[in-house]
Formats: sequence, C-alpha cells, structure tokens
Amino acid sequence: MKPIRWNSFIRDFLVIQIGFAIFGLSIALTIRSNLGTGTWSVFEVALADLSGLTVGTITVIVGFSVLVIAMLLREKVGWGTLANILSIGPWLDLCLWILPSIKDNLLLQAAMLLGGVLTQGIASAIYIGVDAGAGPRDSLMLAAHRTTKLSLRVARGSVEITVFIIGWLLGGPAGIGTLVFALLIGPAVQWAFKVFKVKPHRDQELERRVIDPSPWKEK
Repeated sequence: MKPIRWNSFIRDFLVIQIGFAIFGLSIALTIRSNLGTGTWSVFEVALADLSGLTVGTITVIVGFSVLVIAMLLREKVGWGTLANILSIGPWLDLCLWILPSIKDNLLLQAAMLLGGVLTQGIASAIYIGVDAGAGPRDSLMLAAHRTTKLSLRVARGSVEITVFIIGWLLGGPAGIGTLVFALLIGPAVQWAFKVFKVKPHRDQELERRVIDPSPWKEK
C-alpha cells in the first residue's frame, strides 16, 4: 500500500478528483456517441442491462473485482485506487444524465468518440501522476506492463481487447467505435504520460537506484 503524503493530501485529492471527473466524462462520451462504447463499457453496460443496475454502479463493482486481480499480480495500490473505484461511477452516472444520446449525426458522433478516447488518456495521466495509486484498470495495465515487459501501448491494448470479447459475448453495445477505442486508447495513454511527464513505478526505480546504483553511474 502506497503511503499517504499528508502534507499534500488536499491538493492531491482535488487534482485526482479532476482526473476522475474527466474519466467519467470520457466514458459517457463514448456511450452517448452510439458508435459502440469503449471496451470496458461494452462489458459494464452488458452487466448493467443484465442486472438492472446503473452503469456507474456496475463500474464500482467491476472496479473492486479488477483491483483484486491487480493485487494478485503484486501491483502497489493506494488511497487513490480506492478513490478511483468509489468516484468514477458517480461521475459517470452524472455525465450520462447531462449528455444527450446522439444518433443520425455521424460527424458529431465521431467527434464524441474521439473526444472520449483523448480525454480518457488525459484523465489516466492526471490521476496516475498524483502517485496515490492508479485506478484498478490502470493498475492492471501497469501490472501487465511490469510483469510482461510490454510497452504501455501493448499492455493496455491487450487488456482492452480481452475485456471487449467478454462484453460482446454478454451482449454489450459493441460497434465500430469499440474497435477504434481499443486501437487508440493505448497510444492516447502513452501520449498523455509523455505530455504530463508521468513515470509509473518511479518508486520502484528509486529503490533500485539505492540498492544498486551501478546502472546509473557515468561511464
């Protein structure tokens, strides 16, 4: 468990909530585009339809389930991870209540879909950058990145495609937009990490430098 930095907790909490709000908006944009939802949303909307619960509520339940998998892969979590699980669902339900469902306007639908991909990459970088523990889905992405040595792009894309297949089999709202999302979310996250200068697992990197500084010595 990542320690809480009490001296910057209030600022971190406000920044991380901005990230969560943007993330909720990103999911709502893909759902309201009606071109096929994001890959996780295919799965979560399918479960919502089957259970009668709101998509936001299902997002919370799925978040806790994914967290268990990430922890089994020994990914570090923190208060931000739990805040992610408890916050994004309500933000999502609020954005779904505000945003209209768009049909028969392909240009606007495409803009909403691409906007959803871009804002989700930015949101991921914002709250991971706080370093309070990544969200459950991003924790799974980071765990896959760390354990397999795959790039963030490939690790995220692999997770998204797997979830899509399960959601599609459950009857989720898959479409061409889902494929676009699966292909572009990895590059979007990687781009946002570079723009916001986010370095996942920097704590482990510092630990390695202390234990064995030789790789960083000048030759």
